[in-house]
Amino acid sequence: MINPLDLLKEYWGYSKFRSPQEEIINSVLSGQDTLVLLPTGGGKSVCFQIPALTKPGICIVISPLIALMNDQIKSLKKKNIKALALTSKMSQGELITTFDNLKFGNYKLLYLSPEKLQTPLILEKLKQLDVQLIAIDEAHCISEWGHDFRPSYLKIKSLTDLFPETPTIALTASATKEVVKDIVKYLGFENPQIFKKSYTRNNLAYLIFDIEDKLFQVEKILKKINGVIIIYVNTRKRTVDISQQLNSLGYESCFYHGGMDYEEKENAYDLWLSEKKPIIVATNAFGMGIDKPNVRVVIHYDFPKSIENYMQEAGRAGRDGHKSYSVVLKNKTDIDRTRSMFEKTVATVPFIKEVYFKLNQYYRISKGEILEKLFEFNLSEFCEIYHFPMITTFNALSILESEGILIMYENSNRKSTVIFKVQSHVLFDYYERNPSHEKLIKLLLRTYGGIFDNYTNINENHLCSSLGLSQNELTQKLKDLHNDNILSFYNSKVLIHIQFLVPREDDRTINSHSRNIEKRNFLKKEKIDKMIAFIENKNICRNMQLLYYFDESNPKECGICDVCLAKKKQIPTDYKKMTADVLKTISLTSEYSSKELVLALDYSEKDILFCLQILLEKNRIRLTLQNKFRLVE
Repeated sequence: MINPLDLLKEYWGYSKFRSPQEEIINSVLSGQDTLVLLPTGGGKSVCFQIPALTKPGICIVISPLIALMNDQIKSLKKKNIKALALTSKMSQGELITTFDNLKFGNYKLLYLSPEKLQTPLILEKLKQLDVQLIAIDEAHCISEWGHDFRPSYLKIKSLTDLFPETPTIALTASATKEVVKDIVKYLGFENPQIFKKSYTRNNLAYLIFDIEDKLFQVEKILKKINGVIIIYVNTRKRTVDISQQLNSLGYESCFYHGGMDYEEKENAYDLWLSEKKPIIVATNAFGMGIDKPNVRVVIHYDFPKSIENYMQEAGRAGRDGHKSYSVVLKNKTDIDRTRSMFEKTVATVPFIKEVYFKLNQYYRISKGEILEKLFEFNLSEFCEIYHFPMITTFNALSILESEGILIMYENSNRKSTVIFKVQSHVLFDYYERNPSHEKLIKLLLRTYGGIFDNYTNINENHLCSSLGLSQNELTQKLKDLHNDNILSFYNSKVLIHIQFLVPREDDRTINSHSRNIEKRNFLKKEKIDKMIAFIENKNICRNMQLLYYFDESNPKECGICDVCLAKKKQIPTDYKKMTADVLKTISLTSEYSSKELVLALDYSEKDILFCLQILLEKNRIRLTLQNKFRLVE
């Protein structure tokens, strides 16, 4: 067997592994099912990529995002490691070609989304491969307690059942005890090796600024720190507005959000990566897979939606080990606005039923009917027709997708495709009767071979140039041919396509999913409440609060967060008596917040907070998920 350390040196250029990468790789190579919990930037991908290179055959990697797959494949190709991805937008012809390459092209890694495991053709083709390892990236998605729950992740068991002797490695950067239990349960792990590295980041200072003028505070930070910066906001419009404001102040910034097309996203990412524009203002669409080591500051202009999201996003700072900062900006209205925004945009069961009913009406789908085709979908047009709020409607569609009722295909990197549906003699008759389409049909036939047999990517700019047409004119001609059943045209300029997965049954379709939907909405609200509690808690070291959330025992003060910097360590004269009174008040069966203890005991708030801090450090008490204190059992 090839030595893993030799591979690390050859392909990654490092002379030694980070802890605990080597132990994880040895576990995988010994055939053990393995669960890996490493902080953001902890080098998780190496833990399955190196075992894949040491073994013959293929490593299958389940990954939730096309962008994340593409980033990893691009990185592997630079190292001359052969990898491919099966995305949700490939035609059947493209899939068959890809599997031929996998069987005969000495490829080592195959990336695919969990949704692909619901396709019988894919499972049948996977059975024909020599699969030596299965890797589940972002494994927290398998749990409803995780911040990015994807029901399709529950289908991964169908893959592991195909290869019962093949070891599986599951990896995540954010998992509570509940999430870990779900990962083990749903992947069918019996005695997995579990590797967990502390989420402590000694070089990362967590700072929360209570400030009214947020832009002014951003400018103060930019003046002090001349480096690479990410600014996270919660709306697409705000990414553009803040980037423009910073540019007007003389800073080089760009913006990034989920509504941009693939080329725009790639351009923004490249400008930031190359540091031509070292500041990027982004929604959380700028997320998993971002691995730039010298990010100095991550600023949250708006509140993150959960502590897990916050840890992942903040953790993109300081991966090179140098001093870095995570900054959350808070003003008087943020908490009420955050809760109000959740209430306004949460997709309730009655609203989801209404959206689903109107969606079927929109496409004229009859009761009991299921049409196995892709429908072009314009969200703003749909919302305008039925007077629905856009964000809430998108959230409703996302839940319908999560529940397996439909699939939304967002065209982030797919080119327009065409396949002729009629024989050549029918084409001749058609353009004889429709001479305005003759030049386009002949140009397609001359330019693209195999266009009668497979969906074929077309270069719309080339076609426009050759025919002297505008983009809109070309699109309309292709749509005309599509509507006349001459060809099938997949228009990449449409932002979303929808495919229904179950027959239309209106309320009955949703009723069987209502409990899941209500539970998911409750968990989302709970995560927002915990995020707010973290931001409001100025008494306990930020690092300690985060580590308690992720079930780490006996964490230490970081000494560099805003709480630690503000704390004055003055031991009161009656410290021993006060400690005894606090411990007596907090029994094994009761929980108290700091404010409740101040009301219950005859000591100052400042002294009680200091006492609680010392008792936490000595592991005499612990902080619950409700931000209350309880004795350690």
